[in-house]
Parts: sequence; C-alpha cells; structure tokens
Amino acid sequence: MLYAGIAWSADGYEVEVIDADGNRATAPTHWGAERVPELTAWLGAPGPSSEPPRAVVVESTNGLVDGLFTAAGLPVYRADPWVLPERPDFGSVPASSLAERARTDLASLSPLTAEGGGQTGRDDDYHGGIRRSAAQEEELVRAGRWFRHGPRDRDEIALTFDDGPDPVFTGQVLDILARYGVHATFFCVGLHVHALPDEVRRIVDAGHSLGNHTWSHPFLPDLSPRQFRLQLDRTDEAFDRAVGRVPAVFRPPYGARTPEALAELRPGGPALALWDVDSWDWARPGPEKIARTVLDHAGPGSLILMHDGGGDRRQSVAALPTVIEGLLERNLRFVAADELLGVATAKGARTGE
Repeated sequence: MLYAGIAWSADGYEVEVIDADGNRATAPTHWGAERVPELTAWLGAPGPSSEPPRAVVVESTNGLVDGLFTAAGLPVYRADPWVLPERPDFGSVPASSLAERARTDLASLSPLTAEGGGQTGRDDDYHGGIRRSAAQEEELVRAGRWFRHGPRDRDEIALTFDDGPDPVFTGQVLDILARYGVHATFFCVGLHVHALPDEVRRIVDAGHSLGNHTWSHPFLPDLSPRQFRLQLDRTDEAFDRAVGRVPAVFRPPYGARTPEALAELRPGGPALALWDVDSWDWARPGPEKIARTVLDHAGPGSLILMHDGGGDRRQSVAALPTVIEGLLERNLRFVAADELLGVATAKGARTGE
C-alpha cells in the first residue's frame, strides 16, 4: 500500500511516495508546473509494482493539482494546518510529512471530490471568513477596489478564466477566442506563470488581459497576512518577468477572503474582482450544463467565471463556443475585467466604477 505527498515550492512540486512501513517506494521527484499532466499519469502507477497510491495528499495551500488528480480517478486527500507541522512563509510542508500523515492517520485528512474541489468540507471556515470581512469589503467598495460585477447600464461583459496558464487547455481556449474575435481576462497562478511564461506572453500578444490569482491557489483562511502578501507579490514578480507588467485586478481562490487578507490589499494595489456568474465548469457537469448555466444568468455588466487550468478542462473548452455565440447574439461586447470595472490597467493609481 502506497501513500503519496505532493508539496509545492517556488518552482514546482515535490513528490514523495512511501509504503505501508514508511519506506520510500520511489526516489523523491520534482515536477515543474508545466508537467502536471505527466505527474498525474505517473501517480497512477508509480514504482516497479505499478500499484496506485492509497492516498495522494496535498495541503490546503495547494489548490492547483487536485482537480486533475480527481478527474484521473486518484484518491485525493487534503491535509489542513492543524494536523501538520508549521509551514514556511512561502511553500508547503515537506512532501514526506504529507505522505507520512496519510500512512499513520488517514482519518485525519479530508477526501476531496470534483464537486467540492479543494475546499471540500471547509464551508464553515469559508463563509465565516466572508462574514468577518464585511467591514473591510465596504471600505474597498467605497475606494472603488471591490467588485462582483460591472455597470448594468452598458452592454458589456467580462469573460474570465482562472487557474492557468495550463500546458494543455489555455492554448485551446485562446484558439476559440481568436476564432470569434472576443476579449477575455486570465486570472493566472504564479507557479504556472513562472513555469509557462510563453503561454502568458501568448495571452497578452493576443490582446487579452491578466489578473493575479495568487501563487499556489491557497485557501486564504489558512494563510497568515505575510503568507498572503508573499503569494501576491511573488505572482506579480512572475508576471513582470514574463510580460513586463503586473495586473490591476486580483481574484482570491474560491472567492474566499478574510479581513486579515483584505487588509493586505494596500492602496495602489490591485482591485478585487469576484464574479456574478459561476459557470460551475470546475465541477465538470457536462458542456451543455456549463453553457446553459452561463447563458441563463449572464447579462450586462456580468463577470463570468470559467477555468482554463487547475483540472481537466475539456468540458470548459467544449462549452466555450456555445457560451460565446449565445452572448454575441444578445449584442453583448466582450471587454477586459479591468475595463469593465473602470480599473486603470497601468501599475499605479486605480479608480473604481
């Protein structure tokens, strides 16, 4: 029986696989973010025994790989902070600690599902953080730096994609957008910006916009203010290296927020852009359901949430032409999220609606 731990770092993922006695079943391996599809396939049959792991363990600050793993049928578990040793400010606990936790106390870990995603079982923490953030959100709204949608009196919408760039699906999304000549905004994770700068440049060269979506897609209630700040800053640095600019908008993973995190959105920093239309494509309900969900709920000013990374996005890609055609038939114009929200695109001062 095998147990695999997946840790994230500044330049990819560290993997440790141990057996039921705690011995290494394979040598520790390193995988760049551009190789996550290969890692997924490898985890299905690691080592000479070709035995799939009993559990693949990620921690709550790593929300980038569980979608692909669950889609591949792997048993994925999340380790929360209270069952792990102290985490560094940037990076996760060692992969060996994650694998060992599964071997010795699997019941202390949370099994993840496609429907629940990386925050499966954390609804109370999620909603509690949002409730506690009400005062900070009001301040950001007054400052023109917190949005769920844009103005409702203009026939404009923003189509947005989270969790990329992805080595497989981002290019497919870009090809479809080019076919229809429409604009989108890509909320990218820093780990993948670092690994796939050419994809980020392709996004920009095609005339699309960028947003900051943290470095490792963490569950924000589990981060200290410093850890959250590092997630934002390191991602901005990766954008700057790739395309010479940083985004004017930020989207928190899962839409989670806490007052401690919001306090780190300093004056002159990015505006927080949520959404008013969730396609639910991350749950893989089928292309027809994804398209119908968007078309049933989108209207002038909508911020539409879809995904080009963080999982198996074949259904998202298949649904996209129907989504675009349906919105074009309503004479809605596709604009960048920062344009829809009236947020300046250059680094520096930003304005609100």
